[in-house]
Amino acid sequence: MFIQLLIGAIMLGGIYGLLGLGYGIIYKTSGLLTFAQGEVLMIGAFLGYTFFKLFHMPFLVALLATVVIMFVFGFIFEKTIIRTILGGGGTPIHVVLATIGISIALQNLAALIWTSEIQQFPPIFKVEYLEFGPIKVAPESISGIVVALASMVLLHLFMNYTKIGTAMRAAAQDSNAANVCGINVSFSKGLSWAISSALAGISGIIIGPVYGVYMLMGALIGLKGFAAAVIGGYGNMYGAILGGMIVGVIETMAAGYLSSSYKDFIAFFVFIVFLVIKPTGIFNEKIIES
Repeated sequence: MFIQLLIGAIMLGGIYGLLGLGYGIIYKTSGLLTFAQGEVLMIGAFLGYTFFKLFHMPFLVALLATVVIMFVFGFIFEKTIIRTILGGGGTPIHVVLATIGISIALQNLAALIWTSEIQQFPPIFKVEYLEFGPIKVAPESISGIVVALASMVLLHLFMNYTKIGTAMRAAAQDSNAANVCGINVSFSKGLSWAISSALAGISGIIIGPVYGVYMLMGALIGLKGFAAAVIGGYGNMYGAILGGMIVGVIETMAAGYLSSSYKDFIAFFVFIVFLVIKPTGIFNEKIIES
């Protein structure tokens, strides 16, 4: 039982970690917060469901198509709504309020297009379970772990070993100095929202085959991704991954050994404890001063 729970915990932790990465990338490059990540995940899950089940695309093609669409969505979102708000004299708190409004709009849009009923993915693999002695594991859980970890590794390589990634990190550290060096800070900010949206889309298509897809699926998951980012150190890429794993393990083990009724309470209780005793998170990430 422990191994099965642990595999589920790692998969959930990977999803929370990807969402936490998205929160952190946006914050580090622009100093802004978003509360629409959960609903972006939900739209990604619905897109994956549409491509895979309704359009009969191979799963990897559906995954790639979802990532591309969500990437473009995030970039356009930043260049239209976010830039318009800030350019019109709005402040970061107005951006937060706007993302809350967008999250509600996305929920209603999903209900309008796909209905409010739970939609089930067809099986991705021909076998229902992988057996390792007495242990049975759904192959979708294993594939979810692989996709989540691969996404984290690719993001690490992109941010640290490409010119664009280096430019994004430079813009995040000092936007004025980056401008002087010829870095397009505006593009870097748009790219950060695009990457964040793509990560949420990946999370959605990972969790969709396991738990189904429905309009409210992102509400609680988005908050847990935020909790993961805070626990690890808000804005720290590696902290988001670690925080996601912590939240995933805590809630999964609580559900397995105590009761599923307590898993959300325990996960958010740990989140509150971190806010009280160590608000800078495990990696001691400092708050950006405006």
